Amino acid sequence: MNQDLFTGNLVRLTTLDIEQVSEAESRWSRDSEYWRLQAGETYRPYSVQATKKLYEKYVKEDDPTMFAFIIRTIDDDRMIGEVGLDGIHWNHGDCFVGIGIGEREFWGKGYGTDAMNVILRYAFTELNLWRVSLNVFEYNPRAIRSYEKAGFVHEGRVRAALNRAGRRWDIIYMGITCQEWQSLHS
Repeated sequence: MNQDLFTGNLVRLTTLDIEQVSEAESRWSRDSEYWRLQAGETYRPYSVQATKKLYEKYVKEDDPTMFAFIIRTIDDDRMIGEVGLDGIHWNHGDCFVGIGIGEREFWGKGYGTDAMNVILRYAFTELNLWRVSLNVFEYNPRAIRSYEKAGFVHEGRVRAALNRAGRRWDIIYMGITCQEWQSLHS
């Protein structure tokens, strides 16, 4: 109970700074590999202005079914990505989580797993949600391993749902319940 709710071992989650996140997200969107790991849509980069409009709309609407955060390193307070809960069904206690580490030098070093652990702690201990779900593309084994480390369980897949680089890929669905998360952290 004495632990800072938004701090992990490597990262801390902070509120959105629209100017800073718009610049970073626009820069990250120019990295086609990052984009293809994040989204099933056709790749296209976004300008700073277009990204800023999206974030301003989000902040203005103040959607009670969505919580978005910036991921910052503890060591030097560097913004390296974003994470959020979306589509919360309060009556069922469930939602989806999305995460992206935009700074390549932080890929594969545990920052994403740590950020996921922090957002799950928030989801289960502060928002009192029962389950958190996500989907991930079959061609992203690094993310799949990270989600498994955080306690997510494979729940299903949509076969051959994505067409990338002339090949069909599955979308994998994973989830974790509060009870499963508590058993990992008790």
